[in-house]
Amino acid sequence: MQSVNFCFGKVKKDCLKFIQSQETKADKFKNKERMIKSFLIPLCFWISKKADKKRPYFVGLAGGQGTGKTTISSIIKIILTKYFKLKVFRISIDDFYKTRKERIILAKRVHPMLLTRGVPGTHDINMMLSFFKKAKSKKFKRLRLPTFNKAVDDRFNKKYWYDLKAKPDVIIFEGWCVGAKSEKNNSLKKNINSLEKAKDHKQVWRKYVNQQLKSKYKNLYSQLNCLIYLKAKNFNLLQKWRLKQERKLWLNTKKKSNLKIMSKGDVINFMQTYQRITQNMFKKMPKYASIILNLNSNHQIKSAVYRNK
Repeated sequence: MQSVNFCFGKVKKDCLKFIQSQETKADKFKNKERMIKSFLIPLCFWISKKADKKRPYFVGLAGGQGTGKTTISSIIKIILTKYFKLKVFRISIDDFYKTRKERIILAKRVHPMLLTRGVPGTHDINMMLSFFKKAKSKKFKRLRLPTFNKAVDDRFNKKYWYDLKAKPDVIIFEGWCVGAKSEKNNSLKKNINSLEKAKDHKQVWRKYVNQQLKSKYKNLYSQLNCLIYLKAKNFNLLQKWRLKQERKLWLNTKKKSNLKIMSKGDVINFMQTYQRITQNMFKKMPKYASIILNLNSNHQIKSAVYRNK
């Protein structure tokens, strides 16, 4: 405990400053010191013991939409960098979405629902596999990696891409479907929401997505060294949190036109494309994730379960 307190003293200022940058007047984080001290610092001690300076240690961080993956992964990065002196790079699976143009082609070729970013099959999987391979290479070379602008639903211009100049000790790879596993084919037959019933009654979209999970995504996720899962209580809570997230995006960018920011109805429809995999992760992920961070209905970490010591 003494080392946790000492660490907290060293990182408190930077962590709280970051959290403050994520808050709005209407939406303040509660119990932030407890979250850092009781859960995130012990998690960083765990990661630091596993990290091997010879090659990057890949941390997968998953959780449904709105669970706080960006905030939590950013705080983990601050603690690992500031206290443990590790070189940390964090990137989201969202940054690897196919361009809007590529998704238009995919939607025409396979199924119209694939225009909507999110599910496996809408990322540039070859780019992710190449990134993992190059990051692990003994002869590390500078990497340029994409960043995605959700407000316009397309990639940022290349001048805003990540520029990874040196080999990291830890790579945090976060995303809603990171570590997700495929379903059995017979479970795909049943519609789980109105969107599937109306737009995928022949099951083309869900079978395509499931096949992606079964093949290339399985290969990608198998390369992660550990998997942290932010577990919410249910899907309705995720919808509520995701709506809050969209409001924040709107507040930050409302001065600009030409933005693809969603209404409440858009968010609910959008989230229906995530529902099948998210609910499958609720059931399966606690059985194989290294660490499960259980969230309460107030969006706070209430407990941590370490399955993989």
